[in-house]
Amino acid sequence: MKNILVFVLFSALLCWLMFSPIYKHVLIVRQAVLQQEVDYLLEVGASGTYGYIDEAMIQGSRERLARVGMRPDAAQFDIRSDNGMPATNPSVPLPRGAGIMLTISYPYERLFEIDRLIGIEPPSPAESMRAYGMKMSEYVP
Repeated sequence: MKNILVFVLFSALLCWLMFSPIYKHVLIVRQAVLQQEVDYLLEVGASGTYGYIDEAMIQGSRERLARVGMRPDAAQFDIRSDNGMPATNPSVPLPRGAGIMLTISYPYERLFEIDRLIGIEPPSPAESMRAYGMKMSEYVP
């Protein structure tokens, strides 16, 4: 009986050690992609040409996320300004010096389920990873 218990525990530990680095790399890559997307959207949106982040830019971002294997409909975009003005309106771009804040969140999607083998409770399905950034608008009318 002891031998069976040792075998089962050793097998579970071996499985976790074999697959643990894989999902952690997936997590790191997803987080890096989200942060890169935040930085890119802020660089373009806060430039002297735009001063806003509109729906077309968000759609382009969703397409780039789909190209790296993420579900574009699962990404949530939160765009705000530090002065209370809408940061998504092309007809009223944010003036120079106003901050554009962007947060993109994406669900963990059962990525941590293998941790159950060693007794760690994975995040709930409602939790998500986030990438955040802020940049001052450079738009001058």
